[in-house]
Amino acid sequence: MKKLLLFALLLLVSTPNFSQETPEEKKTPKPNYRLAARFSPTNIGKLVHSTSVRPNWLKRGNRFWYQYKTSEGSKYYLVDADARKRTELFDNVKMAKWLSEITKDPYEAKHLPRFSFKFVKNETAIRFRVTSNEKVEAKEDKKDGKKKKGAKKKPKMEKKVYHLEYRIGGNGLTIIDNEKEERKKWQSWANVAPDSSIVIYSKNHNLYWMDKENFLKATKDEKDSTIVENQWTKDGVENYGYGGGSWGENNETKKKNKDKKKRVFVNWSRDSKKFVFQRTDSRHINDLWVINTTSGKRPTLETYKYHMAGEKDFYKPELLIFDIASKDITKVKLDSTVQQSVSVYSAPRKKAIDWDELNPTYLLSKKGKVYFSTVSRDRKRLDIHVADINTGEVKTLIEEHSNTYIENRGKAIRLFNNETEILHWSERDGWGHFYLYDSNGKLKRQVTDGPFHVDSFEGIDEKNRVLYFTANGVNKDIDPYYSHLYRINLNGSGMRNLNPGDFNTGVNVSDSKKFFVSNFSRVNTVPKSELRSSSGALIMSFEEADLSQLFATGYKFPEPFKVKADDGITDIYGVMYKPFDFDPNKKYPLIEYVYPGPQTEAVSKSFSPRMNRTDRMAQVGFIVITLGNRGGHPSRSKWYHTYGYGNLRDYGLADKKYVAEQLADKHDFIDIEKVGIFGHSGGGFMSTAAMLVYPDFFNVAVSSAGNHDNTIYNSWWSETHHGIEEIKDAKGNISYKYQIDKNQSLAKNLKGKLMLVTGDVDNNVHPGGTIRMADALIKANKRFDFMIMPGQRHGFGRMTEYFFWLKADYFSEHLLGVKIDNVNMDEMNRERPKKK
Repeated sequence: MKKLLLFALLLLVSTPNFSQETPEEKKTPKPNYRLAARFSPTNIGKLVHSTSVRPNWLKRGNRFWYQYKTSEGSKYYLVDADARKRTELFDNVKMAKWLSEITKDPYEAKHLPRFSFKFVKNETAIRFRVTSNEKVEAKEDKKDGKKKKGAKKKPKMEKKVYHLEYRIGGNGLTIIDNEKEERKKWQSWANVAPDSSIVIYSKNHNLYWMDKENFLKATKDEKDSTIVENQWTKDGVENYGYGGGSWGENNETKKKNKDKKKRVFVNWSRDSKKFVFQRTDSRHINDLWVINTTSGKRPTLETYKYHMAGEKDFYKPELLIFDIASKDITKVKLDSTVQQSVSVYSAPRKKAIDWDELNPTYLLSKKGKVYFSTVSRDRKRLDIHVADINTGEVKTLIEEHSNTYIENRGKAIRLFNNETEILHWSERDGWGHFYLYDSNGKLKRQVTDGPFHVDSFEGIDEKNRVLYFTANGVNKDIDPYYSHLYRINLNGSGMRNLNPGDFNTGVNVSDSKKFFVSNFSRVNTVPKSELRSSSGALIMSFEEADLSQLFATGYKFPEPFKVKADDGITDIYGVMYKPFDFDPNKKYPLIEYVYPGPQTEAVSKSFSPRMNRTDRMAQVGFIVITLGNRGGHPSRSKWYHTYGYGNLRDYGLADKKYVAEQLADKHDFIDIEKVGIFGHSGGGFMSTAAMLVYPDFFNVAVSSAGNHDNTIYNSWWSETHHGIEEIKDAKGNISYKYQIDKNQSLAKNLKGKLMLVTGDVDNNVHPGGTIRMADALIKANKRFDFMIMPGQRHGFGRMTEYFFWLKADYFSEHLLGVKIDNVNMDEMNRERPKKK
């Protein structure tokens, strides 16, 4: 007995006591999966409803309607800005009563369906459809069809549809008919001329057309044998055709759909007599492939053209002018000996338009001139031209040149004053600004000026010569990324902020330019909305987002911060996300969510309920931060966002490291010895680079869909933001030299834990980039983790939620010291409805 007791005592002493934690372990939080699960996208959809007002502008006056949802349900409002009046479009209680009486289905005011309205009768009434639970015989079964003699076929049943009309201010609904909304299949292939006289489309890589009479037949039955189709071109071939692309199709579906009508995108003249089409020859561009092993019985191959950075051959564009009457085709006279990209400028679209109304893409010029730009292969030169629509003769109006790339981003020119003046956006003085030219391309003046960034064109009041635009960084007392609406006289005087405040704002300006809706918030404020006039006067306040249910769960706003970049001078802005059960006495691992830019930064400036990558990851038990870096967002200076030019792998990493160190010095709850990093796409590239460039600082990374080897990424992004050297020999022949650092060249540096993830049918950032990274790590004898997302494109689609928990598991194990080894993802299973 004594020996037994002695043995038990020795066993007790020698066995670790897992119930007792060391002081250091007590400081480290335990992973809180239940808290993270509470803020899944599904659950957030139940807690947060509308956060902004999206106006649907009407054609009569300055009026619009909008829908806004709170925890009390959705309401619909009609706003008359001229009258300074907002009214409910209808009474929800009455609408529920009328719908219940008509359809015989129960409706309640708080639970009305989401309506899609069409305004009719000079915008005094609305029409919409609802589907009831009453079953009726499907209409197609009532038609005469071929049946076997004596066979009785059970009629196909479907739910009854009610097409209803409500006169605004009235006291009831009128049944228009019981017709279902026709799925207009022709909208996927038909490009209708503005005057509806002709319809064009692509088939077998060539351009076809049909007149109005035959098109009307096609809208009723595309298989009508009496439809007359007319072939316009005969030289179209695959990868050098007239519309009808097959992007995203595998080789089997591409073959199956080759004879189908497909849409062709063109710019129409206002008189419908001509249109301009850009034809691109990519036959000489090399193929790329992905294989989808989950799409069917056999794995399917997807072949597509993909120009990689540094490759000799480039796309060959041409602009063609088609004449409707003569069927002649005129080529715009481009220099085909240089490698360049071409873009035709389009007229801005009106906002007051019905959803089912024809909305053709017009040429920018109302007089039929063809304005377009060319950008050189090295992206250092942008030229703006105008072509004669009858002859194709070209005149160059504006020339831009830079020693780094030209920031273009769709910043179109604008014509006004009977097309005698041109407004052009440029960064030539180091900041984005508007410049005024005459119609011959002679500079008249710089309109906006100063150390701030003009972003978007919002309209011109030609009569009063006032320009409306959004800009960042004008007010030096607030975050330079915050966007606001401004007005300025075209002579450069009288610049004024129209929606001031220490917020980030999003605006929607009416077609008349007399009013605009402004939605505003910060990451740490409740979103609000208002209506203002073109002078900036507040017309009325609209909505304040209903976050009551979100806060009831314990939600807390994140915390914006400002620190210095690694140079000790440049301001860096970021956001810190803490666990909602934050304990200041604990030491939390730090995780950075990164996207390097240069075209953007992964730092939210407005409140958003989408928190899958930041707020939610923090709930597992981390401090998560997002931050900018030199070489990031173009909403600051040209110097700032071209900082990484020529060093596209490492340019942002020093700032990421230095910011983390500053925050740890400031906050005792940050454990700077445990630093994780993750990102997607460019962020996948950057997070792996961080592990290899600073292997003693960054401990854990999850890198998804990363372009680790930019020599096999698309040339647009890589050549633009890193640079490609144009070399001319003694004979004038031009070649291109491209050199860029790759992540795999540093594979030997890996010390921490790295997980690589990619979708196997990613046709944007090819999975080959991730596989090459894995290959380099294997050759360097490194342990790492690797995951394929089967059948997924670049964004991981339906596997996004699975990927979140994969990241959570990885960081939990390697930063919190807790390995989640349950084979079931219980947090996902709880949200799945149980099968009956």
